[in-house]
Amino acid sequence: MRVNNLIRLSFLLIISFISCKKETEVFSTEAVADYLPLSVGKYITYRLDSTVFTNLGRNEETHKYQIKHVVDAQVPDNLGRPGFRILRFLRDEAGTKPWEPNGTYFITPLINQVEVVEDNLRFIKLHTPFIIKSNWKGNKYLSINPYSSLYSFSNDDNMNDWDYKIDQFDANTTIGGQPVNDVYTIFQIDEALNAPVTNTGSYGARTLATEKYSKNIGLVLRDYILWEYQPNTGGMGGGYKIGFGIKMWMIDHN
Repeated sequence: MRVNNLIRLSFLLIISFISCKKETEVFSTEAVADYLPLSVGKYITYRLDSTVFTNLGRNEETHKYQIKHVVDAQVPDNLGRPGFRILRFLRDEAGTKPWEPNGTYFITPLINQVEVVEDNLRFIKLHTPFIIKSNWKGNKYLSINPYSSLYSFSNDDNMNDWDYKIDQFDANTTIGGQPVNDVYTIFQIDEALNAPVTNTGSYGARTLATEKYSKNIGLVLRDYILWEYQPNTGGMGGGYKIGFGIKMWMIDHN
């Protein structure tokens, strides 16, 4: 009987040791601050293609620029948390004209996430664990239709429910002809219906949002498209598009 008790006790001790070992395992994740580093004076310059629809949405134009994002100062955000004010400057595509002010936005780095407030819209751009297949509600602070005051389209319906997902890592890649290292791709959404518009008599829409971040640099590529096509039901001419498109990629940084 005493031998059986000793065997039983030894078994329990082994199980207890294994359980304790599992509890102390360290979960490894990248630090989000490394992928959106912030210090006063830091800047990144991008080539920017801005798609707009003119002539009551019947013409599509792509305007090309250079845009520079500069970390201007450390300031509290609208919730009183330490953050950074970012200044934007715009000039022509070739970079031959002087920089002109193009607005501001704010970045708030937290322990487990990085928030960006732009045009009074707050996004969770990065979130821990910062590893492949990690996902989070990056637009959870937005209203159901955050662009409703600017665009009468359905692309932003339930935008606050989008799932952001880290779906790709490239140890070495090329962005805008420049080599960059340690790049994570943040996928947000990719939906298309009759896009490009091949059937002018049917509704169409394109919704795409994806970003790439490089370690110790920050955002190196953004593709953000929200447009809707409405056919002309009155039988006079073609339909029209409403919305916008933004594509930008890094060309310089410090």
